[in-house]
Parts: sequence; C-alpha cells; structure tokens
Amino acid sequence: MASAAPVDRDAVADRGRRVALVGATVFDGTRRHPRGAVLLDGAAIVGVVRDDELPPGYAVTRLDGGVLAPGYIDAQVNGGGGVLFNDAQDAATLATMAAAHRRFGVTGLLPTLITAAPETTARAIAAAAAAVGTIPGVLGLHLEGPHLAPARHGVHRAELMRPLRDPDVDSLIAARVAVGTLLVTLAVEQAPPALIRRLADGAVTVSLGHSDARFDAARAAFAAGARGVTHLFNAMSPLRHREPGLVGAALEEGAAWCGIIADGHHAHPAALRAALRAKRGPGRLFLVTDAMSTVGGSATRFLLDDRVVTRAGGVLTLADGTLAGSDLDMAAAVRYAAGELAVGQDEALRMASLYPATLLGIVARRGRIAPGMVADLVHLDSALRVRATWVGGRFEAA
Repeated sequence: MASAAPVDRDAVADRGRRVALVGATVFDGTRRHPRGAVLLDGAAIVGVVRDDELPPGYAVTRLDGGVLAPGYIDAQVNGGGGVLFNDAQDAATLATMAAAHRRFGVTGLLPTLITAAPETTARAIAAAAAAVGTIPGVLGLHLEGPHLAPARHGVHRAELMRPLRDPDVDSLIAARVAVGTLLVTLAVEQAPPALIRRLADGAVTVSLGHSDARFDAARAAFAAGARGVTHLFNAMSPLRHREPGLVGAALEEGAAWCGIIADGHHAHPAALRAALRAKRGPGRLFLVTDAMSTVGGSATRFLLDDRVVTRAGGVLTLADGTLAGSDLDMAAAVRYAAGELAVGQDEALRMASLYPATLLGIVARRGRIAPGMVADLVHLDSALRVRATWVGGRFEAA
C-alpha cells in the first residue's frame, strides 16, 4: 500500500471521510494500474493500491469500468454555461463557469479575462481572490492582456492595449498574492525582459502571446523568465525559414510550455502534429479550451464588448470572420488529441492535467494521482467520454 502523505489545508475539513474508488483502470499521470483502487481521505488522495488489497476503514465506491484519471486543468477559460467573465466579474459568474466545465472533466480552471479597462481588471482580481478556496474548481486567474501587441489583437480591443510598466508589475505581483495562481499573457514587444524577470521572481507565471515578436526577442523573453506560450500559432508571428518568430522560439525553447486549442479550427491538425514532433523538452504542448459562454450552453449568438459573436459548426466568429475564442470543451480536446493528433490516450490525458499543472507551478498538489495530492479526478469511459468528476473528493455525475 502507498503510504499517506500529510493532508494539505484543503483536506482538513473532510478528514476521516475515507473512500476507495474501485472498478476502473487507474491512470496516475505516468502509468496505468489495471486493478488499481484510489484511496481518498476527504479532499486528499492517500494512494493507489490493488483492488484486492484494500485496507480496512474505507467505504467502497464501485465504478463500472473505464479509466480513472487526474482531473483536467484548463488554464484559459473565458466563460461557460451561458456566462462570460468579461461581462460580469463576480462569484455567480465564476460558479457557473466552473460548474459548466466540470461536466467535461475540468476539476480546476483559471477564469480568463481578455483585454479590458483597468477597473474591470481590478474587479476580476477581486472576484478570483474571493473564489479561490470557496468555489470548487477555481484555481486562480488568467489575465490575457492588456499588455498585448495591437498588430496581433485578434478579438481583443486594440485600443486598450498598452506597454507593461513598473507600476503594472507591482500590481500584478500583488494580484498573484491575492489569487494564489496568476497566469499573465504578455506580448514580447510590450514587456521588456527586466520586467518579465520581476514578474517571474514574484511567482507570476508569464506566457507569451498576441505578439509579432522576432525569434531573438522571444528567446530573450524566455531567458528572462517567461514559461509558456498562449494558444500556439494563433495571434503570433509564424514560423518562417529565415525568421522563426514566436512559434519557432516556442518550439526551440526547451523550458517553454505551449497551450494549444485542439478543435480543428484554430490550427490545422498537421500543424499541431508537426509542433508535437518538433517541441524540445522538458516543456510540452498542453490543452486549453479558450472557451466562451457557449460551452455548456445552447446559445447561438452572444455579445463580446458589444460585438456579435456567432456560433456555427463548432466555431465562434465575429462578423468579419475573426475567431472569437472557442466552442471547445476539454473532454472533446482530449479526444481530439488522442485520435486526430495521434498522441494516444495517456499522453492526451497528461496534456489536460499534468502538463498544465507543471506550467502553473501546482504540480505538487494537482495533475497526478499520488499520495498527498488533492482528490481532483475524472472518470472516463473507454472512448474518453466523461462519466463523473471528483473535486476535492466531492463526487459529481457528468
């Protein structure tokens, strides 16, 4: 039997509620346990044992086959369940978003605010800070802007974009303290390396995106402490044979973790397969949804900053055809990666759990099934369709 690690503060309230999950193949993030049983003590994972070696004192929950895996972590979620974070930065919005994405296996997410006015950003920080630890599944905050390049604005409002300054760095470091986990997307040309280094030293996770940066400038940003790239290929300087751009720098930089929107619309599958083969490690490609309010909802239209976004054929676009986030859920992204991108089930599961947890610096507590980890789990059938989730040990049917 795997020995129990100390239970973290998230588990204290539920300590003593011991459950053994049996009947599914356990994928712990590294390998499969065909006859595994996952032992939970409240909100914490005690370990994985054989299903015929259960210790006394555990209530048995029997699962009907399938795979029990680490819960999915989505680092880029704009909305879901009919609501959008840019529309309302409050607890009700975050609770609705988290509930909507749980149906698709997401046990932890970063609500994402795209480029907005300073007062909106302040409300988003306050809402996320209040939600962490109180709204199941909210892990922190992703600020995608306003320090982006107008030349690569995408669906963002270019007129709100501006360079990163020292006071901004001070505010972002303070926000990181408030929310716990803070991911910030910056354009290389809007953020000098010295300021990226200050953010990294302040435990802010810096991701590069919405940038027209040249290869050497991007490499300098990685050297200064940037750890990731936001939606690889989209809204960034492309890979060219004489100027590899941000895409080339992301693939060449071993420490970089690259988010991808694996929906068949944001990037051609052949491009993603090529990137998977080309990416230097230890950094990897990982899955994000960039989901808008339509995920988990039925609307075919919604407003984004007073602009109409239309949903058709799994694609969200403005009137001029600009992609406006995605209609992708994480369960579909995992299936797409396993099949269309030919990475197989285990790697697809890592791309939705272990890899984003590593980027965000929370891999000691999430992204694996191991002693002492938070009991965030997803139960899948053989086709990787979601049957149930556990968030902090709490069961919810899909």
